This record gives sequence, C-alpha cells and structure tokens, in this order.
Amino acid sequence: MVATIDITTADGVVRGSRGRRVARWRSVPYAAPPVGELRFRAPQPVRSWAGVRDAREFGLAAMQHRSGARIGPRQQQPTGEDCLTLNITAPVGHSATPRPVMVFIHGGGYMIGTSALGLYSGARLAVRGDVIVVSLNYRLGGFGYVDFSEYSTPERRFDSNLGLRDQVAALEWVRRNIAAFGGDPDNVTIFGESAGAHAVLSLFATPAAEGLFHRGISQSPPAAWAASPDDAKLFARRCVEGLGASPEEASRALISAGANDIRRAVDRAVARVLREQPGLFPAVPMVDGDFLPRSPLDALTEGSAHRLPLIIGSNRDEGTLFARLSDTLPTTPERIRKVLAHSGAEAAAQVVAAYPGFPDPKVAVRMGGDFVLWRSTVTAMEGHSRYAPTYGYRFDFAPRALHLAGFGATHAFDLIPVFGASDTPFGRALTVAGGQRGMRSVTRQFQDNWLSFARDGAPLPSWPQYTEDRRTTMIIDYPPRLEDDPDRAKRLAWQGITVPTLI
Repeated sequence: MVATIDITTADGVVRGSRGRRVARWRSVPYAAPPVGELRFRAPQPVRSWAGVRDAREFGLAAMQHRSGARIGPRQQQPTGEDCLTLNITAPVGHSATPRPVMVFIHGGGYMIGTSALGLYSGARLAVRGDVIVVSLNYRLGGFGYVDFSEYSTPERRFDSNLGLRDQVAALEWVRRNIAAFGGDPDNVTIFGESAGAHAVLSLFATPAAEGLFHRGISQSPPAAWAASPDDAKLFARRCVEGLGASPEEASRALISAGANDIRRAVDRAVARVLREQPGLFPAVPMVDGDFLPRSPLDALTEGSAHRLPLIIGSNRDEGTLFARLSDTLPTTPERIRKVLAHSGAEAAAQVVAAYPGFPDPKVAVRMGGDFVLWRSTVTAMEGHSRYAPTYGYRFDFAPRALHLAGFGATHAFDLIPVFGASDTPFGRALTVAGGQRGMRSVTRQFQDNWLSFARDGAPLPSWPQYTEDRRTTMIIDYPPRLEDDPDRAKRLAWQGITVPTLI
C-alpha cells in the first residue's frame, strides 16, 4: 500500500502519495474551474473545500485534440475545460532550509500538451538537486489563446490572454502555498520548452508576474510569437465563422457551444493560417496594451521586461521533428520561399546565400527551424543581455540512433537530459545504437547548470554570460565547448526578414 501525505494549503488539505524518494501531489487546483459563467474569463480564486482533497490521481488535461494529451504509448489523458491544476513533486526527507522551486511550463504550440506526462514530474531532477518541481496545466487553443473580447456584452465579458493569465495565477498559488510543501517562495525558477519556453519569455514581459519568480530558463522558444490586436481580432472572427455564427450571434455561440465544437473550429482556423502564411502562429499571446503591454521579444530587447537572470537557447536541428511529424513549420522549399517573399528579393537572397544547397529539402528543413526558433532566440538573448545576466546555449548532441533516423539534435530532445530520463525505456532506446556515455555527459551538463541556476541564480562558473560584443555561447555536446557568435553569417542574414501577419 502506497503511503499518503497530507498538506494544508490556503484553500484546504490535499492528500498526496509518498514514495521512497519523492512525494507527489497531482491536479491540485490553483484557480476556479473556468466553466459555465467563467468560460473565457480571467482565472478566478480557488473555492476552498472542507475535509481532505485527494490529490493522488490526475484530473483533466486542457481542451485539445485527444492525440495531444497522450501520456503513454496507449494512454491518453481525458480533456476538459476544468483543467486549471498543478502538480508538485518534492524530495522525501527533512531539509534544513526551504528548497528551491522549479516551475515547469509544458510546450505544444499553445494547442496541445499536458503536465501529466511522466517526464514532467521532475522526480529525478527533484532528488538530484534537492529541489521542488511544479508542473502546471493552462488553457490552450481557443480557450486560452484566441481573443474573443470583441464579442463581450454588458451581461457577459470575454477576457484576453487567458493562457498567460492562467500561468500568472499558478505562480500566485506557488507564492501562497509552496512553503507548506517545503519550498522557498523567494527562490522560484520558471522553465519551459517550445511554447512553454515562449511562456517563460511572456512572463518576463508581463507586469502582473513581477515578484512571482526570480529567474527563467527558456528552451527552444519561438521568441517572435505575438499577435497584434488587429491580427488577433481577425483570427477570432475566423474562429467564430468556423462555429457557423455571425458577429451578432458570436457571444451567444461562444457561451452555448460545446467545448469540442469550439476546439474543432479553432483547430481548423489555425490549420488554414499555417497553410496560407507558413511560419505565422495565430493562437499565441496577444499584445493587448494592458496585461501584455509589449510583445515578449520587444520587451526583452527594449528593457521593459523583468530584469532577471535568463538561460536561453535552442537545439541545432530544431526543424527535423516538424518535417517528419507535422506541417506547422515552414520546412519545405515552397514554404521557405513564401516566408522570404514577405521581405523582398534582396533580403531573401541574403538568407539563401547563407544556406548553400537551397532548395535542397534538407537545407529547407534547417532554414525553417532556424527561422521560427533559432533566429528569434538569438535576438532575445542579445536584447536581454543588455539589461540582466543572460546565458546563451545551443544543444548539439544526438546519439547515433537519432542521426541514423535523420533527426539529429532535434526539437524537444533536450527534455530527456534535462529531466534525467536517459535511463527510462524511451531514453535507453535512443542510445541502443551507441551514445550512452555522451548521453550521461549532456545530462550532467544540463542538470548541473540548471540546478546551479535554480539554487544561486547562475549556472556553473565555466559558463560565461552572453554579451553583445562576444556572444559567447555554451555548446552542450560531448564534450562541451564555448563558441563566440556561432553561425554569425546566418544570424546576420536573418536580420532582414520579417514575420508575416494576417493583415
């Protein structure tokens, strides 16, 4: 029989499970369920409860296509609107001082994903670093990243930036409650990958998040993502049309439509944009001038973001995963040409010259990954380094199996070493053709630096700060190395390319 452990939070008692090395609490609510009258509203306070709330099993993932909530080879988490929960993993045993807290934000393009994925529990990271790991759900797709505020009425308001507001609410919960789990509310690191990495940068740019965290780690962020008010309005109209509603009927339709009907309408609208404008992601945080005053990239480069320490980087072969598994990135010659066409012939020619071999399909894959992920990551680290300690990296390592499969150091592969999952069945499969020693090395590199950063606000002394004059970048590989301004010619070539818009 698994032992249980009860913790008293500000809202009530939660019962978790206690193992030999870690204790876990799952699907603890950090806001009221955003259902009924609270659909499309900013997160509201948790409703307290009497007695003990069982927090040993996962509840619902955010609304999404069911395939996005996969948590095992044949297992998918149920989805629903009642999803504003988080999970806590803490080492078992006494600590003389409060433990550092690491809050993980999952990726998935702001459309799919769940904190219930076993990898995200952070058990190995918690034990190795004596830290508390928190993972959270937030509203996705049409429920979190489409701005329906135009359709508000005197009787019913629709708020903007709901997914981002959810993340702030989760951090507020951590601030209020993490001490009860042995954590230090004054030593909180937020970290995330892909859309979760973009969420980290968005929180840096969100005034309401001030004081709720103390540093951030952004792994492969599409840093340029942000919707202008005009683009957000046009995209919301397309979603309403997808519901079969006129503008006059929109408010009633959004209130009464089934959750899956809304989800399908938004999924179709997103797919249409990606076909028409490769590289443009419409369901992202919106610059509303209030909750998010500036785009994350503008805030970082102009100095209006929170001036906190930041680790930020990307993987060498970001595009290969998308070229195989989805069509969300511009990873074909045709889509690359569409992207470059927005910026004029001269700027396009400079980019093509920086990628010898184009239009070879493999070169196009590299260009697509660099366009969406690498180039804006470099801009973000360059800008933030003017105002706060910034540490840039590129992850180059890939075991032989990934090279043979044509993936290389692809998007999301960094999650395996960060969470110490190389000894899981999936992790072992990645090194079945060789690379065990390299995998152990890069796992140590990631974890030693991530944990040092979470404890003390800086990675290991061997990793210098990124500055505009040197652009020293840690290349996480076997063995690791430092490079000044890696891929300089490509960096300069992309500077003339603009991100497409819906308008």
